[in-house]
Amino acid sequence: MKKLKNGIFLVLVAVISIAIGFVLSADFPGHTQAIADSVSTTSNKTAASSLSSAQELSAAFIKVAKDVKPAVVNISTEKVIKAYNNDNYRNYFDFFNDPFLRKFFERPEQPREREYTEKSLGSGVIISSDGYIITNNHVVANADKIKVKLADGRVFEAEQIKGKKYLADPKTDIAVLRIKGKGLPYVKLGDSDKIKVGEWVLAIGSPFGFSQTVTAGIISAKGRSRVGITDYEDFIQTDAAVNPGNSGGPMVNLNGEVIGINTAIISRSGGNLGIGFAVPINIAKKITNDLIKKGKVVRGWLGVVVQDVDNDLAKSFNLKNVAGVLVSDVDENGPAKAAGIKRGDVIIRFDGHSPKNVGELRTLVANTEIGKVVNVVVIRRGKKLSLKVKIKAQSKKMTGAVVSEDKLGLVVRDLSNSDRKKLNYKGNGVVIDTVKPNSPAAQSNLKKGDVIIEVNQHAIKNADDYDKIISSVKGNSVLLLILRGEYTIYMVVPLK
Repeated sequence: MKKLKNGIFLVLVAVISIAIGFVLSADFPGHTQAIADSVSTTSNKTAASSLSSAQELSAAFIKVAKDVKPAVVNISTEKVIKAYNNDNYRNYFDFFNDPFLRKFFERPEQPREREYTEKSLGSGVIISSDGYIITNNHVVANADKIKVKLADGRVFEAEQIKGKKYLADPKTDIAVLRIKGKGLPYVKLGDSDKIKVGEWVLAIGSPFGFSQTVTAGIISAKGRSRVGITDYEDFIQTDAAVNPGNSGGPMVNLNGEVIGINTAIISRSGGNLGIGFAVPINIAKKITNDLIKKGKVVRGWLGVVVQDVDNDLAKSFNLKNVAGVLVSDVDENGPAKAAGIKRGDVIIRFDGHSPKNVGELRTLVANTEIGKVVNVVVIRRGKKLSLKVKIKAQSKKMTGAVVSEDKLGLVVRDLSNSDRKKLNYKGNGVVIDTVKPNSPAAQSNLKKGDVIIEVNQHAIKNADDYDKIISSVKGNSVLLLILRGEYTIYMVVPLK
């Protein structure tokens, strides 16, 4: 009975509410319309606010493009290519690399050289009133002629810097040019350490030869390494359209400051797929300053051999997280040894940064000012230790007689006494220690253990000699004389 009464009460309340609604509608015919008008007004205000925000963003884009474009240049290059046709020679050794078979087949002639001129286009940005320009090394590498075209139509020949057409650091893909002219526009350089993921950026350059092209996007990620583009990688990733020809152009924030130098894309088609990479401007500034002042790049050296930490290593070293890099060896004469870093330490912090892998730590150390004392945090037997390390300058003597991966995809080293005994070889050269998969060297069938005796018919003495010669190679192919087993082989390695 009680439930029935409650139900009747609820029905009466509902009926009374409906009745009051009719009365209000009858007595106040504008009431309902007022509510509708209020909703409409709110909607209009929201739409107006959204439109205003879009217009403000558009205005920001317009201003940045107007301010920066005059300093963005188109770079065209010409270089004489020397190529060798050695298909017969290569096939001979591929199919008849057997001492018995060679008795019955005549050794083909050595490959012949031919020449042609190759032209290419890229971008750059003027960074000073006296005409210094930052671009990518791959834009100007081995160029015999370099022309720079400004947005106002003026064309300049690149001037000599320290007796060279350009100064470059292939390990970061940064190069510096200089032009001389009056009233040269230039950009303001920002601070790439302050950028944030999600921030709006513009990319300006000459994609596919279309100069003064502006595209917009956001910063998709920071600190990208292991991309496989350069030796030292700490890229800014963006979805702003970056295409062939954009290389060397600036990535700019909405303050009109250059925060990166557009360098590469990941693409299956050769066009933009929304993944572009730029060298952070703080790295580019250091490289540029070193090149202009010293003619070369001086990098920091810690003096350790390190490896990535995986799950198994993390468990073995009682680490709570799979983070940092593990020290597997310490140079007796290095800064790390002097600071007390030991084999088995896990470096989790370096100068305020948390390196996630070997590549990140390597780049951090390399970009550290020589002589700077940095704080390094390590985990040793489960305990955190904070150590002070004074960074020294990197040199080949410190890193050993091993040349880091080159443009062919090779890591080579000096011949040891055991190598000579094994090969029964008393001459000069370098032995291939590593061949990067899918590299030009791998595609040309170079193998670990091959001895490189000549590069473009220049005799190789040791690893340092090889590094100098291979770094100065011009053209899109390299002629190597290889010792493999008992026989010497000429091989051509295409660079593209």
